[in-house]
Amino acid sequence: MPSGLRSDGPPSRASVADVSEGLAKGGETTARRRLGAWLSRHADAYETGHDDLAGDTTSRLSPYLHFGALSATEAVHRARARGGPGAEAFVRQLCWRDFHRQMLSARPAIAADDYRPRHDRWRRGARAEADLRAWREGRTGYPVVDAALRQLAHEGWMHNRGRLLTASFLTKTLYLDWREGARHFLRLLVDGDLANNQLNWQWVAGTGADSRPNRVLNPVTQGKRYDPDGAYVRRWSPNSPPCPAPRSTSPGSGRTGRGGARLSRAADRPRRRHRPLRHGRGLE
Repeated sequence: MPSGLRSDGPPSRASVADVSEGLAKGGETTARRRLGAWLSRHADAYETGHDDLAGDTTSRLSPYLHFGALSATEAVHRARARGGPGAEAFVRQLCWRDFHRQMLSARPAIAADDYRPRHDRWRRGARAEADLRAWREGRTGYPVVDAALRQLAHEGWMHNRGRLLTASFLTKTLYLDWREGARHFLRLLVDGDLANNQLNWQWVAGTGADSRPNRVLNPVTQGKRYDPDGAYVRRWSPNSPPCPAPRSTSPGSGRTGRGGARLSRAADRPRRRHRPLRHGRGLE
C-alpha cells in the first residue's frame, strides 16, 4: 500500500442493514473450529442422519466455503483423515459443488435459462403472485414448508432437506417458475452461490441435470419422515400443528393449515405424483 494511505476496518454487524438476525459468526478461525467440531461429533452419523430437520447435524460449513474462509480441499482432506461412511458422504456433497461450477462454466446461460427445457408454462398473474408472496413469507399453511422458509429469513441459512422441500413445493405444487425461488434464496442465503443455487433449483424443478424430472416431494410425507415429532416446526413455526389439517393436505386444494394463506388452485396444469427424494445435491 502506498505510504500515507490507510484502509478502513471491516464494518460492524450492527452497522450493516438487512442482516439476518440469527446469522452465524464468520471468519477462518470459526470455520476451522466448526469443521473440527462437526467431524468429531456428527460426521459418523452424517450418511444416515443428514436429512433430520430437527437434529441439525449437517456441517453448516457452506457460508465459510462460499466466502473462502474455509478451503474445500482442506475440508476433503480432514474428512478423509477422519474416515468412515459419513465422511465419504460429506465429500460427495462437496463434489456436487464442483460439478455445478463446471456446468455453469461450460454453459453460463443456465444461470437464468433452463439447462434442459421442458416447455413449462409456469403460472402467472395476480393469483400466482399472491401464492409466491405467501411462499416467501412462510405462510403456505404447510408447516414444514413454512418452518424452513422462516429459518431462512432468521438465519440466512436453511437446512438442506428444507431447501429441497421448499423448492419442490414452489415448482411442483404451486407450479411457479424456479427463477422466482432462486432469486429469493440468493437474496437471503449467506451461502448464496450462483452455480449451486441456480443449478440445484433447476435440478428440483426438472429442468436441470437429472434423469427424473417429474419427481415431486410430498410436503406432508416429508414432514412426517424428517420431522416426525414436529420439533423443527415448533422451533420455526410455533403456531402451526406438526402436520396440516386433513382438508389441507392436497396441494392446490385452495385450503391451508392453521395460520397460512389461502393458496389458489393450479388446476390448469397436469397433476404430478409425489415421490420421495433421497439425495441432496450439495445444498448444505
